[in-house]
Amino acid sequence: MSQQKKDPARTIGFVGLGVMGEPICRNLAEKCNQPVVAFDTRPEPLQRLAAAKVEPMPSVAAVAAAADVVFLSLPGAEEVRAVCLGPRGILPVARQGQIVVDLSTCPVATAREVAEGLATKGVGFADAPVARTREAAAKGTLSIMVGAAPEIYGRIAPLLGFMATDVTHCGPVGSGQLVKLMNNKILIQTVIAIAEALAIGGRFGIDRQLLLETLAKGSADSFALRNHGMKAMLPGVFPENAFSTRYALKDLGYALQVAETCGVPVESARLAQSLLDRSVEQGNGELYFPAVLKTFERQK
Repeated sequence: MSQQKKDPARTIGFVGLGVMGEPICRNLAEKCNQPVVAFDTRPEPLQRLAAAKVEPMPSVAAVAAAADVVFLSLPGAEEVRAVCLGPRGILPVARQGQIVVDLSTCPVATAREVAEGLATKGVGFADAPVARTREAAAKGTLSIMVGAAPEIYGRIAPLLGFMATDVTHCGPVGSGQLVKLMNNKILIQTVIAIAEALAIGGRFGIDRQLLLETLAKGSADSFALRNHGMKAMLPGVFPENAFSTRYALKDLGYALQVAETCGVPVESARLAQSLLDRSVEQGNGELYFPAVLKTFERQK
């Protein structure tokens, strides 16, 4: 008997299998009970995802041709624009009724540009950037902030539920990115404040573990303190396969773009940007961004 052709209305596509994309795609494939096809420029994640019955595809266009809903998990604006609107991307093979869901973190303007471009082919779009850690991506406990028309959100919400425990419809296209950028802005500035506190405490002779554990009992407690502070800065563990200093700078830069558009002065965020720039100059660009602690520890 010949192999039955997959119904494209029941096929999910995934493009970008990096630090977050691979575990998100695995959760989706294992839970959604629908065929999942995927593409990445590297063969290794596709080989690993074979155990979850994810079918490798030779190109972005091949994924788009096969799938009804296409998820993206990409480094940033340039890649998202190329994958969605480029000559070898989704738009040339797009068809009426498809949906593209961008899980990446991008500028608000990019989300709106991509949505407008895809709409020329009758393709719906949602910006749905993810928050929390790679561990959360693996466990399916992410927080996802969605910018989309209500009817698009209604169609993709069940799929997002396989990836996340918290899914929030923030408003029209661009709203998800705006909320995510504010999330990362606050996180980055908080991590820098924790790094400053550790450097000051260390110079004063306070045990660093005691310092953070005591702060966690008071009003300084936060997700950043318990995770970035206790799990990274305290043991001095800043791996490369995590949210790097360069990525943090990228997202903070996107947030500053929005602030400038809105006419809101953000001096503290610009100071955070300069400190991350200094961290990159000191060789921490590819390290997990709490490595900014090294910048304060080096200062005399």
